[in-house]
Amino acid sequence: MQPTTSLRHPRESLSPLDWLAAIYYPVAFYFCVMLFGLSCFLWSMPAGLLYRVLPKRSGEAFGQFMIMLGFRWFIGVMRLSGVLRIDFSELDRLSRERALVIAPNHPTMLDAVLLTSRLPRVVCITKAALWDNIFYGGSVRLAAYIRNDAPLPMIRRAAQAIRDGAQLVIFPEGSRTSSPPIDAFHRSFAVMAKAAGAPVQTLLIEADSPYLRKGWPLFRRPQLPLVYRIRLGRRFEVGEDPQGFVTGLEAYFREELPVQASR
Repeated sequence: MQPTTSLRHPRESLSPLDWLAAIYYPVAFYFCVMLFGLSCFLWSMPAGLLYRVLPKRSGEAFGQFMIMLGFRWFIGVMRLSGVLRIDFSELDRLSRERALVIAPNHPTMLDAVLLTSRLPRVVCITKAALWDNIFYGGSVRLAAYIRNDAPLPMIRRAAQAIRDGAQLVIFPEGSRTSSPPIDAFHRSFAVMAKAAGAPVQTLLIEADSPYLRKGWPLFRRPQLPLVYRIRLGRRFEVGEDPQGFVTGLEAYFREELPVQASR
């Protein structure tokens, strides 16, 4: 005798809490996306004006601090709303350090926002197109972020920023990971560290969600909450052979990072 099969629709088995989550999370997610875009736009315009009137050194420090403050507020909203779960305790140990190259893996587009939300004196390598973007242009100019469109000037400016006491956040993969756990590393970050005489601090980022990985649109809602883990890795000196250093560092990341299945 065949067992009786229930014809009840799967949704009928949801608990009241499941129903509430099904309604709440889409609203919270799109609110956070809207809030991010609006916040970037509202700061970019006055930042662009301040870039023209503030002294260079004080303007850079102020711009970097304001990006940290704005991203910290935004990430705080994401955590308070339940959209994001993350522990920053290990990353916060770097907040008072200076003249350091920070080299994380790059699973999602959200990585840079998470890192800069906790570090007050950070410069980043940015796409040249962002400098003319109405949402980001003014803020990246004021903070003296570094354009990636000219390799030699990029390396010189990055090395100088590190020597001036900034932390340089640079992703050795160059862009978001397409073949987890990591893609092949480029050598530019090692050249910058060597030119500045600075150590390389590794960060290991693990994301349980495919949200904002390569090919994932900003407005496509993932399963929530997003759960991230950021670990401090080892700290390295580049030495006399940047290419050999890069090869060894890539092997280190492959040993430390698991290949995670997407939800």
